[in-house]
Amino acid sequence: MTTDLTRFAHRVFQAQPFSMFLGAELTAVGPDSAEIRVVNRPEIQQQHGFVHGGVLSYLADNALTFAGGLALGGDALTAEYKINYVRPAVGDLVVARAEATATTRRQAVCQCAVYVVSEQGEEHLVAVAQGTIVRAGSPED
Repeated sequence: MTTDLTRFAHRVFQAQPFSMFLGAELTAVGPDSAEIRVVNRPEIQQQHGFVHGGVLSYLADNALTFAGGLALGGDALTAEYKINYVRPAVGDLVVARAEATATTRRQAVCQCAVYVVSEQGEEHLVAVAQGTIVRAGSPED
C-alpha cells in the first residue's frame, strides 16, 4: 500500500471529531482493509455494563468506510450498511476489522467483524456488518 494513501487515511481519521471524542484509534490500514479500536470504559457502556450498541455501530460503520475508501483510492462515504449484534460486548478493548470484498469504479461492498478482547488477549465476536461504500462527491452529486 502506498504511504500516501496510508497518510491520507490517518489524516482523515484524525479530522473526525467524533472518533477523537470516543478515543478511537485507526490501528491498521491496507489497500482494501482497516482496523479501528477503542478501549472499553464506563462512558461508552449501556445500563447493563455492555459496550453500547451505538459504539459498536460507529466502529463497524467507520471501519467499513475506511476499507471501502482505501479500495476506491480516496475519500468515501457509507451509502448503506447493516449490523447484527451477536453477543453482549464485554471486554477491555473493542476492535473492528473491515475489508472490501467487491469493488467497482464507484462503490465497494465491505464486510466487518467487531470483537471484544479480554485482558488475556482472547477475542470474542460481538457484531458483524456489511455495507456499501461510495466515492465521496460534491454535495450537489
